[in-house]
Amino acid sequence: MNIIQIDLSNRIQVKDFLDLPFWIYMDTPQWVPPLEMDAKAIFNTKKHPFHRFSQAAFFLAYDDAGVSVGRIVAMDNRRYNDFYNSRTAFFYWFECVDDPAVSDALFDAAFSWARACGLERMIGPRGFTPLDGRGLLVDGFEYRPAFGIAYNSPYYPALVERAGFRPHHDYLSGYLRRETAAFPERVHELAERVAARRGLRIVNFRSRRELRSLIPHIKELYNASLSGTRDNIPIDETDVASMADMLLWFADPALVKLVMKGDEVVGFIMSYPDISAALQKTKGKLLPFGWITLLRELKRTDWVDMNGIGLKEEYRGLGGTAILASEIAKALIGKLQYRVADFVQVDTTNENMLREIANFGVDFCKRHRVYVRDL
Repeated sequence: MNIIQIDLSNRIQVKDFLDLPFWIYMDTPQWVPPLEMDAKAIFNTKKHPFHRFSQAAFFLAYDDAGVSVGRIVAMDNRRYNDFYNSRTAFFYWFECVDDPAVSDALFDAAFSWARACGLERMIGPRGFTPLDGRGLLVDGFEYRPAFGIAYNSPYYPALVERAGFRPHHDYLSGYLRRETAAFPERVHELAERVAARRGLRIVNFRSRRELRSLIPHIKELYNASLSGTRDNIPIDETDVASMADMLLWFADPALVKLVMKGDEVVGFIMSYPDISAALQKTKGKLLPFGWITLLRELKRTDWVDMNGIGLKEEYRGLGGTAILASEIAKALIGKLQYRVADFVQVDTTNENMLREIANFGVDFCKRHRVYVRDL
């Protein structure tokens, strides 16, 4: 076995790195390929914003026959370390055959690189930006992930824990199904009372043109919703641009909502029709004709990803989540196209939101775990 740190300008090595999960999961119907253009972007060190302030090492394992059998990325995310005044490394994009010798060698290479950078602990899986999906899937392997959220085989947690990692924190995802949703009229009545008492109102959108008016507020909106949560860092203008692309390409305007207090945005719902089926059909490629499949899927999918839900800290609990839940219910009922909503990666420390939306019929059946290890 041979472990190499790949040269990001070497097309063969980059291709081996990106192709690895396609054969690892070739018989796994739940796995969803990433969007190829997004996966490739990180290898452009001159254009991808991550490389402006941070650094990463991409490691690839080859067996004796020259076949790639494992990969991992180790990174020094300066935005995170500067914000928390820490010396933390991240690992990401860990993929490996079910062989402890391969995973041990990959993690040893990542640890050595991180120590050489002066870093003192490693957390992961954590991505290149604050918007990347987090954690290793540890429960719910029978379910397909939402777009942008990791899927891995059941043997992965044992390989990570073998390398000395311990659980750091968890994220839960789950389904709200139209036929089992528990939205009694009292939820809508509570939402109306809370909105009236606290002077809140809902802003709805009818077109992508109207969604453009939201873009200048995304940064403030998202960062305000992080208050009281852990291990998150504020987004910057490059992250806003990425969110804006998602919003304008994939969002259903009827499923995007703002909660306003006067002229101040205090909460939001950002939802996207799920395109996982299209990515499975096209293997993540948009060119030359994959974009046609994707556009068709946007129109016919009956799944929606609820991966942007937030309230400013002072509006959480005390019925604040009921306002969001009420609006979600109205949107799903009003859009007969959708049958299932996937609530994506709610932090387990956000107990108020978890409890309240579970009461509305959400079945939290998928758990992702972020691990930590001292170096």
